[in-house]
Amino acid sequence: MKNCYINGIGSVTIQTIDFDLFQSEIQPVQILNKAQQPSYKDLIAPAMSRRMAKGVKMSIYAANEAMHEAKMVDPHAIIVGTGLGCIEDSEKFLDAIVVNDEQFLTPTAFIQSTHNTVAAQIALNLQCKAYNFTYVNGGNSFENALFDAFMQLKHFNKENILVGGVDEIASYTFSMYELSGKVKREGDVIDFMQPTTTGVAFAEGAQFFAISSKKTNNSYAEIKDIMLFNAFNKSEEATIIDFLAKNNTSIADIDVVVLGVNADVNQQRFYDKISALFANNAQAYYQHISGTYDTASAFALHLGSKIIQKGTYPKSIQYNQIKPEKINQVLIINQDQLTDYSFVLLQKC
Repeated sequence: MKNCYINGIGSVTIQTIDFDLFQSEIQPVQILNKAQQPSYKDLIAPAMSRRMAKGVKMSIYAANEAMHEAKMVDPHAIIVGTGLGCIEDSEKFLDAIVVNDEQFLTPTAFIQSTHNTVAAQIALNLQCKAYNFTYVNGGNSFENALFDAFMQLKHFNKENILVGGVDEIASYTFSMYELSGKVKREGDVIDFMQPTTTGVAFAEGAQFFAISSKKTNNSYAEIKDIMLFNAFNKSEEATIIDFLAKNNTSIADIDVVVLGVNADVNQQRFYDKISALFANNAQAYYQHISGTYDTASAFALHLGSKIIQKGTYPKSIQYNQIKPEKINQVLIINQDQLTDYSFVLLQKC
């Protein structure tokens, strides 16, 4: 059975365009965090760019970065996870229905609003006719895409795959999230260590990965295993121990555990349990850098891969006081709304 290596990473985040996890100053997250948009003129014709959804442009840029870094020319599959898809264009189309009294509607916004637009536009841009799939499953959307890519490499005749996660912000959707309490309200304190309010610091972004069954001199890390589920059948401790045992490892062997803490006091109780379970391990967090959105877990994979490759553990991501002596194995643990749980195990290659 073949292995699965991360050979290239591309990113568009709420941080600066040239953000470096190990050197750049982190811009604090706000209640609403929009991605910093790079220049697209070298990748997308201006006439096309004006009509393209923000999520599509961010994804084309991140995908191009990942492929360029991995020297990948023709991926054997393009797999994308997204929670909301191109939600801005969905809002534009629905607004036009109301404003125009359901008449004389142009189809552009509707065509661009479908969730699989991102994967399709990347394929069109690359002239790639290979396997093309989009997963939409809330907080596990990216993990579903990653698991598909993982299985395609392991069990099917695929060698190079482009996989990513993307979500964008839209004003009406954000206002609905405010009303429902899913995001922080004005005046709420954003505290990732000891949250006292409900809701998250809402954001957007795109992360893409060039993964391959072949290791290179510049490979970031190996993806050992992925597990995703909606509810625990056993206790959190038993489930995690079983997952690690399946991969011939244990809690003591994990050098860094990356937690998806999101400053929501209700969701924090899950991470408190996990933090207690890994009390003797180095613990990291990341949503104070990326903000929170359905596919923010893709940034956790970005972070985990880079600290393995560099062998460096920046102070800015430390969730507890323990520093790892080495970084050979990283376990990423995420959830969304106390469901959509996922584990991703990374190993130095």
